Amino acid sequence: MLNKALKLIRTYYDISQTELSSQIGVSNSYLSEIESGKKQPTIDLLKKYSELFDIPLSSILFFSESLDALKTTDAMRMTVAKSVISLLEWNQNRNAAKEERKKRVQNS
Repeated sequence: MLNKALKLIRTYYDISQTELSSQIGVSNSYLSEIESGKKQPTIDLLKKYSELFDIPLSSILFFSESLDALKTTDAMRMTVAKSVISLLEWNQNRNAAKEERKKRVQNS
């Protein structure tokens, strides 16, 4: 789920993969592989996200907690994490809808 959280953080701030890859010093294809879950991010990369977006590293890692041995507190954390991700996805969709409305107005 870490890959999804990283992508949602990027889209929440309305930054393209190309822009972000340039800002954090990685290739666009590498960032794409991270966001799609094909590769795991390094701690250094997570630190760059933390610094760039001013989000504590612990909060970013929160999204990647293991589901293997769920305890009550782990289940509660996972519920909260899913809620946060849902909220970020809602915001991403809202931003996409805004852009679509702008394009329609410009084309009118």
